[in-house]
Amino acid sequence: MITTGSPGAEVARLRRGLRAGAAALTTGLLAAAALVAPAVSAQAEPVLLSQGKTATASSEENPDYTPASAAVDGDLGTRWASTFSDPQWIRVDLGRSADLDRVELVWESAYSTTYEFQVSADGSSWSTVYSTSSGDGGTDRFDVDGTARHVRLLSTARSGGYGNSLWELRVFGEAGGTDPGDPGNPGDPNYVDPGHPNVPVRDSGPSTVEVVGGNGAWDLQVDGKPYTVRGFTWGPAFSAADHYMPPLVEMGANTVRTWGTGADTKQLLDSAAAHDVRVMMGFWLLPGGGPGSGGCIDYRTDTAYKSETKADILKWVETYKSHPGVLMWNIGNEAILGLQNCYSGAELEAIRHAYAAFVNDVSIAVHQADPNHPTTNTDAWAGAWKYIEANAPDLDLLSINAYGDVCNIEESWETGGYDRPYLLTEGGAAGEWEVPDDANGVPEEPTDLEKGAAYVDSWRCLREHEGVSLGATFFHYGIEGDFGGVWFNILPGDNKRLGYYSIARAWGVDTSGMNTPPRISAMDVPGSTAVEAGEQFTVSVDMTDPDGDPITSNVMLNSKYINDAGGIAQADFTQTAPGTFRVTAPEMLGVWKVYVFAEDGEGNVGVETRSFRVVAPEVEGTNIAQGKAATASSFDPWNGDWTPARAVDGDPATRWASEWGPTAWYRVDLGSVQSFDHLQLVWETAYGKSYEIQTSNDGSTWTTVRTVTGGNGGVDSVDVTGSGRYVRLNLTERGTEWGYSLYEVGVYQR
Repeated sequence: MITTGSPGAEVARLRRGLRAGAAALTTGLLAAAALVAPAVSAQAEPVLLSQGKTATASSEENPDYTPASAAVDGDLGTRWASTFSDPQWIRVDLGRSADLDRVELVWESAYSTTYEFQVSADGSSWSTVYSTSSGDGGTDRFDVDGTARHVRLLSTARSGGYGNSLWELRVFGEAGGTDPGDPGNPGDPNYVDPGHPNVPVRDSGPSTVEVVGGNGAWDLQVDGKPYTVRGFTWGPAFSAADHYMPPLVEMGANTVRTWGTGADTKQLLDSAAAHDVRVMMGFWLLPGGGPGSGGCIDYRTDTAYKSETKADILKWVETYKSHPGVLMWNIGNEAILGLQNCYSGAELEAIRHAYAAFVNDVSIAVHQADPNHPTTNTDAWAGAWKYIEANAPDLDLLSINAYGDVCNIEESWETGGYDRPYLLTEGGAAGEWEVPDDANGVPEEPTDLEKGAAYVDSWRCLREHEGVSLGATFFHYGIEGDFGGVWFNILPGDNKRLGYYSIARAWGVDTSGMNTPPRISAMDVPGSTAVEAGEQFTVSVDMTDPDGDPITSNVMLNSKYINDAGGIAQADFTQTAPGTFRVTAPEMLGVWKVYVFAEDGEGNVGVETRSFRVVAPEVEGTNIAQGKAATASSFDPWNGDWTPARAVDGDPATRWASEWGPTAWYRVDLGSVQSFDHLQLVWETAYGKSYEIQTSNDGSTWTTVRTVTGGNGGVDSVDVTGSGRYVRLNLTERGTEWGYSLYEVGVYQR
């Protein structure tokens, strides 16, 4: 996000979907709606039982990027996705018998319409405790009553042509008796992790962390020794910290940052302490996450929210203040910026000041409970610091999220006349909101080489602000290989990228003896502005491996700029020569992204991406429907000009859309009785799965000349022999939960 300019240019950022415990992102095929939930709840009981537990599934669309474990990792930017068939299931072993209270399912756009929630004592015999046949995606919440160790979601009908996909499956309740060999509850501050039996927890006494100095000569000290923050925001499940902490340390990092704190944070803290790493402990405040996310809170008047949130924060401060893994407390993330989505004018200004005053109130209480660790607050806009300066004097230091604009923070700090040091709490390569558009009109993503260099440039600028900048936690030590993960993550699928090694060198690590990733120096997609749906196109890359390792390549696709889908899917491709691939284009029209993953078999990957625009194939002959009169059973009158004429105007960017319902019809008056032999239907996302092609001479009596079933959207090219003045599509089965929508209806004489 822009750090020095006006917040008027802010856009919803792709990276918020990756934040652990910060935001739940639910997407639709027609539109996306962001739902941000606090990382923790003020309610102590019932507790979250499923997070970090063992999860398995009937299938996984991509085991590296959409495993079953991603639905219980506490990270609302990772997800489980099944293959494209019914039925599917995902199950979780809670580890011990528990009294169940409620379930929350946070669906990605590929959701289930018909499913059962089942429980079992032994993982073999199952009982259904909840079922529905009217699921509509988003977030499903329902109460359950039962005692079980194993829980299972069984889906028997999907919403569309994709599989099932869950950001999170949360099971709440009260754990029962301890199973034999169970070491206890990780949420208990006195719990001893059997994986770290020698890690001192509450009986060790706290470390003392403090900001010392002044007047442009500040320093952060831990137990009296200088401490420069070198780290990343944490992406993996806290339960997987032992697996991911060693490579973090190997790159020279000493710090990780979270956005939320709860019972499961204990797992991260214990692993961090065992590896001599410290944690910047985050607390989520609404409307966190910047533009496009969060809930609207009036910090002047919402005393209940403030009271409950403050109490919840203090509960976790008391729980963890003596843990040796704690570095500092970070109260809120990007809320000053995000408030512009709720308010405007003088009211916005007043509530921003009230928010900063609340942060100060929380900081005072935190310092009273824990005098040994500093407090800070993060925003994504340097202009937010003036509200902190005016209302939050108790904070020990400032923090900011900045990407392509990192090197301008020093100027913003000096211009603002601030008297506290700062940390960079997110940073990396320039984001979507900072780069120019490419030939297809979408943000031009930096290359892998540019992303690696961005960490080094950012670190240099921060260290040049000596005595004021105290270090950074870059974004993002994440493992997802989806759209946002490719843009920012340095560890997709457990493979290290160039950014891992470039920042390690900047932090003083000797990488000369390390095996490093393949380099992709160029990527080309000839004809990328017009790739015909369903046809093959060429992708070529220039890639080398500095260590001489053989490179295994994979080609993936993403449709974010069409339907806001975050995930990437396997492309249908063949490699025709080293670095050259023939890829079959999808049938859905619009701008896609194609990715080439180059793996060296040594735990490293290079990734490059370009956009391409899918267009309808050209049809030989004459389109006798273009420009003719069109009518329909209905059209959506609320969201734009989606009248029937838009599907015969010859413009692939306009469309007809029906009201939402199970059936509809669309007809064209050809003006006279004419023969035809081909139809081309260019569907928007809301497509027809089954329909009849009918003709009539009088517009009253209809003859069916072709019946289509099993449609999958995109472009339907239908050879059919027909004759009549009127041609009608009798739409009998939807492919989505919406209605029907067509960019173009072409009736051809060839």
